[in-house]
Amino acid sequence: MFKSLAISQIYVLDQKAALDFYVGKLGLEINTDQDLGFMRWLTVNVPGDKQQILLETPGQPAMDDKTAGQVRELVTKGAGGGHLFFTTDDCRKTYNELKAKGVEFYDEPTERPYGIDCGLRDPFGNHLRFSQPTNQA
Repeated sequence: MFKSLAISQIYVLDQKAALDFYVGKLGLEINTDQDLGFMRWLTVNVPGDKQQILLETPGQPAMDDKTAGQVRELVTKGAGGGHLFFTTDDCRKTYNELKAKGVEFYDEPTERPYGIDCGLRDPFGNHLRFSQPTNQA
């Protein structure tokens, strides 16, 4: 049986811009940055967390050029299927820190049954949310 989930993937349209956002603004760290010849394998993770996020550009070898163009269009519209969910100890503080770095939000911190939660999009259209979960004994 499975032991853990090691890597999740989202499509980004520019890996340099993705690093500027995910590492420079969100504070994630580079896990792997390797040129495989046919693609750049670029993963990031939350500091101290083993779960990696592959920041992949649409294209070869996973898809042909026509399909890659369609995927880029969907990602830009926020319909590419990319969703990331993070947790934080203080949602409002994290929100204010990211807002000061120029991160744009579409959903401000809001009290929900499961905790305080808010939402944003990365520069490519992928949805990101982070929450401060309600402590449950």
